[in-house]
Amino acid sequence: MNQSFYIGAVGAQQQLQRLNIHGDNISNVNTNGFKANRAHFAALLYQDHRGVEEELPMGVGTSLLMTSTDFSQGGPADTGRTLDYYIDGAGFFGVVDLITGEVTFTRNGAFYLSELVRETGEMDEEGEPIMESVYCLGDGTGRFVLSKQGGLIEVDDPMQELPIGIFDYSNYNGMEQVLDTGYLPVDKNGDLWLGTGKAVQGYLERSNADLAEELTKVIESQRAYGMALKMVQTSDEIETTINNLRA
Repeated sequence: MNQSFYIGAVGAQQQLQRLNIHGDNISNVNTNGFKANRAHFAALLYQDHRGVEEELPMGVGTSLLMTSTDFSQGGPADTGRTLDYYIDGAGFFGVVDLITGEVTFTRNGAFYLSELVRETGEMDEEGEPIMESVYCLGDGTGRFVLSKQGGLIEVDDPMQELPIGIFDYSNYNGMEQVLDTGYLPVDKNGDLWLGTGKAVQGYLERSNADLAEELTKVIESQRAYGMALKMVQTSDEIETTINNLRA
């Protein structure tokens, strides 16, 4: 069959994936601390290659090579809420799941008071550990915010500025996105260190997704999708004409 048929089919399928990426960005344009994703395409093989046993066929069209995250800083939003924090500069907040021990990094500083029940280290008359209840800074999903020393932050007076830790990596490439605003590091991100950013109380970081830019990308993808389908339709018509001539 005419190779243009496959080029058009592959192009249409890849543009659908691109639409999904920009659609996700648009849906999170008002999500605090959200970082927009970008689509990167690469041309498929344009010539045959000699394989071990047989010749490997050339590819057709382009393919979505990877998606990357734009970690540029979003603008500050004045909330006036004492438990909201904005990072002015580089770095992330660290939040830990005490059950799994997993630490997630985020730029979303909308925090809350979370109750933590723990042992005091003392025993009662029956030999059972005495428990106490304290309030620590959390993210509202069961995870707790880490301090500059890497421990939990007990809150006695939420009006005071808290010793929230800001952590950073030398390389953000390849960080795994979890939920909408959380990220998990991978080996190539390097070592963890204290970030140079400053925590500003009473503010949150807006999403860095630009609605106008994202809508422009959606229109581009829709038009490219339509052109790819037109190529498929034209190729099919050519093949139909050829088959009719042969008959």
